[in-house]
Amino acid sequence: MREAASPANSGVIYALVFLVLALTILSDAKGLPSYLSPINVSNVFDQVALVGMLAVFTTVVLISGNFDISIAAIGGLGAAITLLLVDELGVAGAVLAAIAATSAVGMFNGFCVQKLGINAFIVTLGTLTAVRGLILVITDGRTVIADDPANYKRLESFVDGFVPAPALVGLIGIALIAVSAVQYLLTRRYQGQVGQNRLLLAASGAVVLLVGLSGFPPVRLTYSTLYLFGLVGTVWIVLRYTIVGRRLQAVGGNPEAARLSGISVDRYRIVPSVLNGSVAGLVGVIYSARLGAVDPSALHGFELTAIAAAILGGTSLFGGHGSVPKAILGALILIVLRNGFNMLNLGSNYQQLVEGIVIVAAAAVYVIAAQSASQGGRH
Repeated sequence: MREAASPANSGVIYALVFLVLALTILSDAKGLPSYLSPINVSNVFDQVALVGMLAVFTTVVLISGNFDISIAAIGGLGAAITLLLVDELGVAGAVLAAIAATSAVGMFNGFCVQKLGINAFIVTLGTLTAVRGLILVITDGRTVIADDPANYKRLESFVDGFVPAPALVGLIGIALIAVSAVQYLLTRRYQGQVGQNRLLLAASGAVVLLVGLSGFPPVRLTYSTLYLFGLVGTVWIVLRYTIVGRRLQAVGGNPEAARLSGISVDRYRIVPSVLNGSVAGLVGVIYSARLGAVDPSALHGFELTAIAAAILGGTSLFGGHGSVPKAILGALILIVLRNGFNMLNLGSNYQQLVEGIVIVAAAAVYVIAAQSASQGGRH
């Protein structure tokens, strides 16, 4: 319990809570609408959706022991392809073409790094530059829009909608109770006893369900936010509870030992790169559906924010360790900072300075905590 609450494990949670409390106090002191108003909370989650989705597989790639700074450019390519082809191929065809193209770029990155042995930073830096150039070529350096309003309307339907957060919370509660019931039945059948964790899971599900039925939290979540939650939940389950997740961490932590134990290191490093490209393409599709127009600089800078979010979440740059939920909390910290600067009308000139200081401070906290833990282990 004490280890779970340590700065090395929960520092990102403390930082987010402190930041939200500080912004809430400042907004109240200035006579502004509450920072935690339902509208602003919904906006924050919507703003974090795209960078959060990029941060999910940035974290996975880092856990595998690789590195990728090309994801935003790949996402921009997906956005451009979607709007260029939506009138000719329809929404489904354009989306499939965009994701297929971005997956191919991810495959290229993984192949060059693993099969040719080129440094991951060099490969993805080259890919970033080349893909940005490719976007300029296929768009002829101009902003691309969908010519047929009906096609864009169908594309927009992917993101144009809201779901009440209490309904989502209630569904999560029901899901927890259902999982507990299945575990109970399996335990009764094969072991003849009920584990305490099943009861705790059922109780947690009941509490969550009651919270949802009470109408809390009183916010609406966009479809983009739901996509983020779905992706985070799926990847978290795979990493934490499946053999795939354990092997991925083994490959990132010690590739030679993983190879000697029979794990295909190439597969567990190339596949994350491919999936990283696929998710970047999906982000591009959502981006194009939101705006209805894409210029050659689309999603520029998102790659640095995604990497920063992973670092804030405690993901190791050397592989073998990382947490997808904490990476999303890291993304929330960065978006909350930006949102707070805008809401409080603070100088935007200082925004990047503050973000940089926060990232360096977070990295320092993790390093110092890790060193303290290792020294304590020796004693």
